[in-house]
This record gives sequence, structure tokens and C-alpha cells, in this order.
Amino acid sequence: GEGPVSVVIWTTTPWTLPSSQAVTLGAELDYALVQCDAGQGAERLIVAQGLLESIMQRYNVEDYTVLATTTGQTMENLTVSHPFYDKQLPILLGDHVTLDAGTGCVHTAPDHGVDDFNVGRKYGLGTLNYVDDNGNFRSNVELFAGEHVYKVDSHVVEVLMEKGRLLHEKSFQHSYPHCWRTKTPLIFRATPQWFISMTKNGLLERAKEAIKDVNFTPEWGRNRMEAMLEGSPDWCISRQRTWGVPIALFIHKETEELHPDTPALIEQVALRVEKEGMDAWFDLEPSELLSEEDAENYVKVTDTLDVWFDSGVTHMAVLDARDYLKFPADLYLEGSDQHRGWFQSSLKTGIAIKNVPPYKTLLTHGFTVDGQGRKMSKSIGNVIAPQSVMNSLGADVLRLWVAATDYSAEMTVSDEILKRSSDTYRRIRNTARFLLSNLNGFDPATDCVPASEMLPLDSWAVDRALRLQQEIVSSYQKYNFLNVYQKVQNFCALDLGSFYLDIIKDRQYTTQANSLARRSCQTAMYHIVEALARWIAPILSFTADEIWQQLPGERSVSIHTETWYEGLHALEHPTMDREFWQRIMTAKTAVNKALEEARNASVIGSGLEAEVTLFADEALMKDLTALGDELRFVLITSRADLKPLADATDAYATELEGLKVAVKASTFEKCVRCWHRREDVGASEAHPELCGRCIENVEGDGEVRHFA
Repeated sequence: GEGPVSVVIWTTTPWTLPSSQAVTLGAELDYALVQCDAGQGAERLIVAQGLLESIMQRYNVEDYTVLATTTGQTMENLTVSHPFYDKQLPILLGDHVTLDAGTGCVHTAPDHGVDDFNVGRKYGLGTLNYVDDNGNFRSNVELFAGEHVYKVDSHVVEVLMEKGRLLHEKSFQHSYPHCWRTKTPLIFRATPQWFISMTKNGLLERAKEAIKDVNFTPEWGRNRMEAMLEGSPDWCISRQRTWGVPIALFIHKETEELHPDTPALIEQVALRVEKEGMDAWFDLEPSELLSEEDAENYVKVTDTLDVWFDSGVTHMAVLDARDYLKFPADLYLEGSDQHRGWFQSSLKTGIAIKNVPPYKTLLTHGFTVDGQGRKMSKSIGNVIAPQSVMNSLGADVLRLWVAATDYSAEMTVSDEILKRSSDTYRRIRNTARFLLSNLNGFDPATDCVPASEMLPLDSWAVDRALRLQQEIVSSYQKYNFLNVYQKVQNFCALDLGSFYLDIIKDRQYTTQANSLARRSCQTAMYHIVEALARWIAPILSFTADEIWQQLPGERSVSIHTETWYEGLHALEHPTMDREFWQRIMTAKTAVNKALEEARNASVIGSGLEAEVTLFADEALMKDLTALGDELRFVLITSRADLKPLADATDAYATELEGLKVAVKASTFEKCVRCWHRREDVGASEAHPELCGRCIENVEGDGEVRHFA
């Protein structure tokens, strides 16, 4: 070929060309040496082969010849002439070079771009620092001294034309970094800064090893943290801001070395800051701390610390500085963006200072979005202010919403969602209120029934609470608040509301006040509400304290000084074990549906107006028979009869296999005291409106309950 050989670069920032120190190619990309005439006579151009056609079209060149091809790898360390300065620039290799646009050849100015800086550091290029703090080229910059970077582009283009180095020029619209606050364009500028080395004393490797002993919630946070640590560069801890924590150092004007008494000087500055505030450093004259000679030779650093360093050493400022607190912290929790921020800066400072992570567990949560999944925005008008929720629904409802949300992902909130949280809160609160109201006159010191004497149903309820408490404690230990919420909600709504509390109302209100039947269920309710208050305390803090103040018996000032309740006991009945009561609960649910069908058909009003016949298979018959006459109390009907499943003809087929139910309205009178319809209502002349059971409870020794 003939004519000069040139590497063609493409840039949208001509002002960076004075700072250019290299041309970067892609190591694995193919490059072509092209013979052509692009308007300046015969010449040979080096461009990426994958972009050749579009490049020639851009230059309006139709006649060109590919003389040779090679990869970027083979051209590494060749040199080219700077387009307008008398110096040679090396050809380097970089992973950031692509075929998305341009020529596949990138001019490299380590002062003005992250990729450029990283490539420059890899090859040992320094920075030129041609641009000052005001965006002007310094006085030593040939051709462009004093010119502002935003206004110099046209001058740079003129110089390129004069030197015969401009191949093509075109104006077009493209993306460019802007300040999010002022909406003005930004420039990248490399400046001397203070760094913490990640490699010099093995800080990064020690941090990567130490993170293996940290618990992560959710577990995927570990992979995220490890990935970010893997490529962690040296930590730039200095900022050029007019506010912040000062970097209290004195630097020699000539050698740029630290003052030899730096540790002692930092301590003196710290004492001043404690008394006078942060401005003590900025207002300080060097001569106040240094000798006359040193004050002449050393300059005071005016940089401030990176705010991530500030937050990263809170473990020292908070935990280490207080005798009543312990290092490391049990838990650090923040948003998912903090794997790069606070979590990482805290880890690095903890390892650097104490060689131990400053936390045992890291918990990551998502961010709040509206019901449609959009981030909260004042301009959209979808912001839900916590204070307004607290004013209208109460702080505990807001806390319950948080607990009821899967915080590992984005957390959705809306008025409808908060209303559902409010409904759940009322269910929990009403359950606690029912338990407390039925403990009126109950003294746990004298009225508690020993576990061995409690009715089996009551022992089951306490046992259910015991098993649930074990699950709840485990969930709290894993910070699984959603699981706690679900378990407490289901316990209040299903185990208690739909089953246990419904059954014991008759016993609570109709048996004698001090009878075993009543004291047994009161004992169960007392144990349950003692435990329930503790379960909800971390979430429904105010409600738990309210419950605590209303509980009978002596107790501490606040529930928040308590530990988990230890008064629960396991069910130890030879036949009516956990599985037995689970089967009874399932059967009761099936009967309830049959009663609902009869109610909808206007056969009965309430369940106590009904007499039911249960047609059961052999296995279920055994369970139901075990309850004897007390089966009707479990089903909350006035009468309950049992017959073999084979005898069922016109009975309601339940969803429970092995059970059919026949429901009819009772023809007997209603007892005004217990509301049961019994054949013996009116049999007593003294109490014509009462059933025999209620007469026994009012005037006799009281009825005896064995199971429920």
C-alpha cells in the first residue's frame, strides 16, 4: 500500500484529546489495514474489521482495499503519534472496547474516564492533571491553556484540521452523564486522592475469608456480597467537599510525606473537635499545632472523609465506645443497595481495625413500592406517609404491615393492603381481649389447675401454644417475621377463634365459678395469653404492653423486659393426643358446613337450635365416641348422636371421607341460661325455664366435664 498509516479513533469529547495517553484496542477483535482516499490523498487506515463497512459509508469512501488483517493482541505496545502534540502513544488492550459504535479503536485519557483509568493503571500510565477544579486547562497545557473544557471542543477540532488529523466531523445527539440534582453535564477528572489499599496488608483477602462466618438473611445476600468483594478496588476515602469529617493530616509541601507525628497530631485535633465541633480543623492554623519550621514546610489537608467511611466505623463509635454494648453487633440491617455501601465499608473497617467483621448477621430488605409496584414518588403522588398511617390506623398496624410483608423483595403498600393489615390486627387484638375478659376473677397464684388435672381439650390448647411458640421463636431467630405473622394470625383465627374458644364458652359461662371445668379452661387461657403477648411484642409493641398491664398476677413494669413464656406444657394424654384433637377439629369443620347448609335452608337459626346425627366410619366413630355426651359441646349443638356410616341415607355428605351429617331442628324448649334445647327444660317446678344441667350448676354440686 501507499500513504501514511493511521489508527482511526472516534470520540464525542474532543476536549479530552489533550490528555490522551494511549490508543486501546480489543485483544480478540479483528482489525483491518485499509488502503483508501478519504479526502486527504492515499493513506492506510487501521480500523475494526467488524465496523469497516459502516466506517467507509460514514466517510463516503466507496473504493477501498483491505491490505491485511490481524487481532488487537498482535498490535499491543506498538506506538502512534499524538494527533497534535510531539509525543508517541502506546497501543494498549482493554476489555471495554466493543463494536457497538465508532472504529473499534479508543483514545485513552486516564484522567477522564473510569475505563481509561483502569487500563492506564494496568499498563502503568499516570495521570496528567491538565484540568483544574474550575474545569479550565492549566497554564502548562500546550495550545489550550486557560480554556474551559465545555468551550474548547471547536478549538480542538480546528487544531486537528490544521494538523491534517481530522478524518470526519459530525454533530449528533447522544447520551451524556448529568448531575441528577442540577441537571447539568458532568466531566470525569482524575485527581490525587487518599486511598486504603485492599492488597498491601491483605485487607481484601482477609475480608473475603471473614465473610464466610457471617449469617445472611436472605441467603442470596452472601453471593451478592462475595461478588462485590471479588473485584473490589482500593478504597478512595477522600472527598473535596466543604462539609464532612476532615482528614486531619499535614503533608510536606515538597515530599508530600505525612508529618512524622501524625498519630499524636490526629489525637490533638480530635480533642479540639470534641469541644468545638468539626470546624475546629478547618479554622485551625498549622502554627497552633506545629513548630514554626514545620508550619512553613507542611500544608493542612482540607479533604473530607468519604461518608461511607463515616458510616463504616459506627461499630467503633457506637459499640466499642460503650461498656454496656458488645462488639460485634448481632445484626446489621439495611436495603439491598448496601452490599456495595454500608455493609461493605463496615466490613473493611472492622477487619482493618479488629480483624473481625463488625456484625454476626446481615439482613437485607427491599424497598417500598405502591400497589402497582411503582416506587414512591411525590411527583406521581403515590407516597404513603408513615405518620398519616399511624394517625389513622395506629403505629401497631403499620408495624404489622411490615411484618406481614416479604421484605426480601420489594414491599408493596397501599390503602387496601393497610386495611387488610388493620383487619388482621383487630382479629389478634379481639382474641387477646376475649382471653383477658374471661380471666376476670382469676388469680394465677391460687386458681391455676395443674397440667395433670386439666381437661384434655384445655391441655391440647396449651400444647398447641407450646408447639407454636417453638416455631415462632425459631422464626424470630431467622428474622422471618412473615412466618410469625402467619402463625399468630392462623392460631387466633383457626385454633382459637373457630375451635377452642368457641367450644369453651359454654363451660366458661354455665359451669360453677370455681369448678374444675371452668378453672381448667381459664388456666389454659391464662397460659395462652401470657405466651401470645410475648409472641407479638416485637411486632405489636404497644398492644403487647397493653395486654401486659391487664394480665392478672404480679409482673414486671413492661413486657419488653421479659423472655419467652415458660409456663406452657405438652399434652400427655394416653388416647386424646395431638392427632386425636386434629381429627376432631377436622370433623367439627365438616359438621359446621352441614349446619351452614341447614341455616341457609332456614332449617335452623343458630347451631344450638340443631340436633345432629353423625354417620361415621369405624375409625372416626372411635374418636367421636370417646367424647361421650360431651360431643355436643364440641359441635356446639343441642344434641349429637352417632350412627354407623352404612346407616346414612338422606344425610349431608361432607368433604371429610367417612362422615355424613343429618341436621334437624330441635323440638325442645330453649334453656334461658345455656340456650341449649333439651328435653328436661320445664321439668323442674322451681326452675321451669332451665335445663337439668343448669339447675345442677345453679343449685347442686355442679356438672362434671371429663374432656371438653
